Amino acid sequence: MARRALTLPILKRLSGSPATARLLRPTQPARTVTYMPRPGDGAPRAVTLIPGDGIGPLVTNAVEQVMSAMHAPVYFESYEVHGDLKRVPEEVIESIRKNKVCLKGGLRTPVGGGVSSLNVQLRKELDLYASLVNCFNLPGLPTRHEGVDIVVIRENTEGEYSGLEHEVVPGVVESLKVITKFCSERIAKYAFEYAYLNNRKKVTAVHKANIMKLADGLFLESCREVATKYPSIKYNEIIVDNCCMQLVSKPEQFDVMVTPNLYGNLVANTAAGIAGGTGVMPGGNVGADTAVFEQGASAGNVGNEKIVEQKKANPVALLLSSAMMLRHLQFPSFADRLETAVKRVISEGKVRTKDLGGYSTTQEVVDAVIANLD
Repeated sequence: MARRALTLPILKRLSGSPATARLLRPTQPARTVTYMPRPGDGAPRAVTLIPGDGIGPLVTNAVEQVMSAMHAPVYFESYEVHGDLKRVPEEVIESIRKNKVCLKGGLRTPVGGGVSSLNVQLRKELDLYASLVNCFNLPGLPTRHEGVDIVVIRENTEGEYSGLEHEVVPGVVESLKVITKFCSERIAKYAFEYAYLNNRKKVTAVHKANIMKLADGLFLESCREVATKYPSIKYNEIIVDNCCMQLVSKPEQFDVMVTPNLYGNLVANTAAGIAGGTGVMPGGNVGADTAVFEQGASAGNVGNEKIVEQKKANPVALLLSSAMMLRHLQFPSFADRLETAVKRVISEGKVRTKDLGGYSTTQEVVDAVIANLD
């Protein structure tokens, strides 16, 4: 015991030295078998860019700088879109359909007032039926829980977000929750397919079928049917209120979670907060033909005026989302380089924005990431 006690101060001193920091910092995974591209795979790809509101222009510009420094085979077609518009401009929709990939900052949604969310409009217009948020511990970023690596897959087009509301009589409003077999089945298929392709071991369906027996019952029925086709993947179910309690007490028990629309938003933001904060969690929305990548958790994706004025927005979430985008575009080595560089900056702990306990600006984080690119 005495010998062990003596080694701890030595390890602490050593870990502070630059040489040891280089040895301990995350490195790119060793590849023993190469990636063989198809002819033409290196051709630059156009990506629709929506800087958005609030911190959006800051963090999307951070991605542009890092992509340029890496000489990544992508170029951006930028469009000015803001959350107070009544509709997403048609030329933006057409650009995303043409390019099939979009990177976006947050779009501010007015509270009340009858103005619909442009984020929801985009998902419906492009049928981006699956939202994916990856919530995981980053080495070097202390959190209350360790071993967290959760993927929340959320149905993105119906449920409480259907937008079917009306005033029955003055003072009485009816809001309809729509659940269909078609949408429930395809989100369940996507969740199990994701688990299968990413060597995940378990899929958990989140529901409230004890109360909403028909709507959430249909969702569960669909999940159960799909689960039978993937016998190698464990399947279980959890009521949403118990799920929230389990998330904050023992999050490491969860792997892939599949949810209806509203529950998924709540679960993803909770899981992001547990794993390190919404400023570091990547995500995206995908359909059969197109994909839109953005900060994974919606909380804080627009920020506040003070952060914008001080230019201290955290770009990590969108940088990691852009690494997801590069993998989606089949540029795996660029994705690996970007992800590794971001993780090195977090692990070293010298450059962090306020939400991670530091004082750095967005540009200082960008410069640190570029300096760590291999």
